[in-house]
Amino acid sequence: MKVVLIVVGVLAALYVLLCAVLYVKQESLLFFPSRLRADYRFRFPGRFEERWIAAADGTRLHGLLFHAPHPKGLVFYLHGNGGDLSSWGEAAPTYTRLGYDVFFLDYRGYGKSGGRISSQNQLLSDVQTAYRQLLAEYDEADIVILGYSLGTGPATWLAAQQHPKLLILQAPYFSMRDLATHHYPVVPGFLVRYPLPTNELIARVPAPVVLFHGDRDEVIYYQSSLRLKALLKPTDRLVLLPGAGHNGMTDNLEYQRELGRVLQ
Repeated sequence: MKVVLIVVGVLAALYVLLCAVLYVKQESLLFFPSRLRADYRFRFPGRFEERWIAAADGTRLHGLLFHAPHPKGLVFYLHGNGGDLSSWGEAAPTYTRLGYDVFFLDYRGYGKSGGRISSQNQLLSDVQTAYRQLLAEYDEADIVILGYSLGTGPATWLAAQQHPKLLILQAPYFSMRDLATHHYPVVPGFLVRYPLPTNELIARVPAPVVLFHGDRDEVIYYQSSLRLKALLKPTDRLVLLPGAGHNGMTDNLEYQRELGRVLQ
C-alpha cells in the first residue's frame, strides 16, 4: 500500500509540474512566429505597401496593405498562428480580384513586428489599434473583418466592439479553452491564459457573419463551427467545405465560389 501511495504521489507531482510548465510556457505552445529582417523586401504581384502601427505601449507593429483597382472596401485580415506576412500575403489576390483592398497584420514577434505576445488583452488591443488606424482611410460600412484559425477569436472580438460590414471566420474554434481540452483532455481549461471565447462573443456581433470550415480539419475540429452555428443570427451562415483540411482553405475552389457570392 505504501508503494502505491508513493507512486500516486509521484504521478500527482509530475502532473502538477506539467500543468505549471504549460501555464508558464503557453506562448511558445500557441504562437509559432517567424521573423523577418527589417530590410526584407516583399515580392508580390500587384500594388501593395508596408504599413507601421504604434501599439499602446509604443511597440511597432507591421502590416501590408494590398490595393485593388477601384476598391469597394477593405478586408482586414487576421492570420493564423504560424509564419509571417511573406507567406500570408500570398492570399491577397483572392480578395483584390473581388474588388477589395486587403490589410494583413503581423502580430507582435511575427515578421517585422516588434516585441512579443504576452497576454490576451495585449493581443486584442494591438488588433484594435491597427483597425482604428485604417478607419481614417476606409468607411467602416465597407470593411470586412476576416479571421483565419488563430485569428478567428480576435476577429470575432473586434467585430463585437466595432461595426464592420461583415465578419468572415475561416476554421473558427468554439473557444481556445475548448480547443485545448479537446486535444489535451487531461489539461484543465482554466490553465489556458488565452481563452479567446468566440462562443461568448459571436452573438454580440451586429454585422452579418459567415463561417467556413473544412469537414476534414485536423487542427480545429469542424464541429466547433457546428456549435457556433447554433449561436448565430438567423441570417448568418455556415459553409462546410467537403474534404477540406485546415490549411490551404483560401485556395479551395468551393471557398472561392462562396466568397465571391458573399462579397458581391
